[in-house]
Amino acid sequence: MGRGSDGVLTVGGLSVTELAREFGTPAYVIDEEDFRTRARDFKQTYAEVFDGLSGGADVFYAGKAFLCTEVARWVHDEGLHLDVCTGGELAVAKRAGVPGERIGLHGNNKSVAEIRDALDYGVGRIVVDSFDEIERIAAVATELGVVAPVLVRVTVGVEAHTHEFIATAHEDQKFGLSLAGGHAFEAARRILDRPESLRLLGLHSHIGSQIFDTAGFEVSARRIVGLHTQIARELGVELPELDLGGGFGIAYTTEHDPLPPKNLAAGMAEIIERECRADGVAVPRISIEPGRAIAGPSTFTLYEVGTVKPVDLDGGAQRVYVSVDGGMSDNVRTALYDANYSCTVASRASTATPVLARVVGRHCESGDIVVKDEFLPGDVGAGDLLAVPGTGAYCRSLSSQYNHTPRPPVVAVRDGVARVIVRRETIADLLALDV
Repeated sequence: MGRGSDGVLTVGGLSVTELAREFGTPAYVIDEEDFRTRARDFKQTYAEVFDGLSGGADVFYAGKAFLCTEVARWVHDEGLHLDVCTGGELAVAKRAGVPGERIGLHGNNKSVAEIRDALDYGVGRIVVDSFDEIERIAAVATELGVVAPVLVRVTVGVEAHTHEFIATAHEDQKFGLSLAGGHAFEAARRILDRPESLRLLGLHSHIGSQIFDTAGFEVSARRIVGLHTQIARELGVELPELDLGGGFGIAYTTEHDPLPPKNLAAGMAEIIERECRADGVAVPRISIEPGRAIAGPSTFTLYEVGTVKPVDLDGGAQRVYVSVDGGMSDNVRTALYDANYSCTVASRASTATPVLARVVGRHCESGDIVVKDEFLPGDVGAGDLLAVPGTGAYCRSLSSQYNHTPRPPVVAVRDGVARVIVRRETIADLLALDV
């Protein structure tokens, strides 16, 4: 992205004013080349770093961050695998033509129908999340006459430096089988006891989201390699794969300093090699699951300003409330996770003195905040376009029709050409399910 001499923001060779005229606001605008480049960088970097160290490395794009048919095609084009966690996400992958062997299925409560659909399509892995699921998958595999490839999701007891609701490896939460309680080892034993219907590929660990260093991975890797070694010694099977999950952070604001893939890969490789060497086992094939780190920075949301309202604060200060034509229906992360975003006036230049502003949505909810605190030009007003960067991950995925608001389109821009890859919802769409 950049700005022209008139101060108008441009992306992929097009100005935001052109995009707003053609597609309306609000709209998610995705830089296709940026998305592809980030995907390619993860793929190439991890292949280079782990080549020769182990059986290599696979990169699974975490579809929950943002998925549509076209994005699934981009992911496949760039040589990545695809991680899905519902039958709906699997349906998107199938529609995009992603081969089954390049798909992994997650989820803490997969239905029998979802498991059947996944095995019938020949998915490359199902991540087991409970003892119940072992029985469920085995039964469906027997019914279909196949052997289901599975990984055991291990709760390693590492508290990631992130919001409580997106930290996923401490004990008191719904995901995985406990390492400390011996449940993960027992799950591996039960799977290995059923070779006619289940094939244990390896272990899986995911410690959270918005992680900016490898310290959490170091503790997690030590513990999960220890379990990998215990399975080899006590059950006689050295598992071929190890999935370290995702959760790599991005810069939503200037206070965030994410590690580039090269540093992440090098740090993780050093940790894994050291732990495996210490335990006397070979380094298994490694996989990771970036989602936000690929989709997040590739997209911004374009809004139009409506009402601008100065509000007096304690101590004589003032904050300007800038209302836009979207809100928590297209970005609930601020309300849900207390997430921080930044924004900029995208449709013009301004020399006005900056004022403390809060960008809010149009919904009947006091928590309908898009950007909590930002300095915007003092002359910001109705008709201005605002761009909120870093909205490619989880904003469309978590979007809603709150207050019966149609969801925005997703517009992909590349080489001066813009095209809709997810169309804007209409009032007719809102009413279509009413009976």
